[in-house]
Amino acid sequence: MPTIGGWVDEDMDPTVESGWDRSTDDGHVQWIPTGGSYHLPMNAKRIVLPAVALGAGVAAAAPVAIRRAFAPPRRDVHQTPADLGLPEEQVWLPGANDLRLHAWFIPAGPEPAPAVLVLHGWGGNAAHMLPLAPTLHEAGLHVMVMDARNHGLSEHDTFTSMPRFAEDLRVAVDHLRSRDDVTGVGVIGHSVGAAAAIYAAAEGADVDAVVAVSSFAHPGELMERNFTLPRPVTWTLLRIIEAMIGHRYGEIAPRSRIGEISVPLMLVHGDQDEVVPVGDSVELHDLLPDSELLIVEGGGHSDLEPFLPHFPQVVEFLTANLPAAAERR
Repeated sequence: MPTIGGWVDEDMDPTVESGWDRSTDDGHVQWIPTGGSYHLPMNAKRIVLPAVALGAGVAAAAPVAIRRAFAPPRRDVHQTPADLGLPEEQVWLPGANDLRLHAWFIPAGPEPAPAVLVLHGWGGNAAHMLPLAPTLHEAGLHVMVMDARNHGLSEHDTFTSMPRFAEDLRVAVDHLRSRDDVTGVGVIGHSVGAAAAIYAAAEGADVDAVVAVSSFAHPGELMERNFTLPRPVTWTLLRIIEAMIGHRYGEIAPRSRIGEISVPLMLVHGDQDEVVPVGDSVELHDLLPDSELLIVEGGGHSDLEPFLPHFPQVVEFLTANLPAAAERR
């Protein structure tokens, strides 16, 4: 299996738009919030803080400023399946708001087989997830890696959010279900993509199994924990973001929805994750004891090197729970 340096490619610098700094450990690149917490970059502070600090008087204008400040960085698509020696079909999916969503479909072969949909996290794209594809492909699984809206090659929307990640995920799931060569559908999601997969499954997405890597338990708590802002400003900012999303945090939080999942779920988390604490996945597992929990010693949020020796367990989980997969092992 190819080596993965991290969910974010080392040649791509998110510091300007996301406020994250580069950290290296034994040559492997990962991205961690500055000082262990999320700091608004200076351009975002100039946009957001005056509006939020003024409170209700600028409530109508604040969402526009926040959308600009928290837009995910648009990073280059630096590789394709063909670069890894894999077959590929470029797919354009009809998404919400008349958007086109981009994905690559990597067929396992000419015969029908289960498919695994792979969804990146905030600021990532399908190209960053491609190194997972060879092992899934070798296991006899079709693979689809997709770009959520405002990411990769997919088209832009006014803003994106975890529920919108889930909406895009369901579009891809429905496409896979419509294919005659697909016998079942599993999902691997990372970070926001993981929380979106849990939310979509709870909402009835037609999936057979979910693997949630580095999922948070509650989006509001995650942001509050990582923002380094005065408490009144943080409170106001979180309320505006909640209104923009169109859902209360508690309604969409994995903590609140995980009990509604009726398909097999595997939770994977690194015990050194400084962005989303491993305790979030432990909590989710406690709430759904039938789920499987894989804690990766030394694993962070972005650097996948410690995860690689454990990835066969993920493949085993998927092949055991996707229709017809056992016949193809």
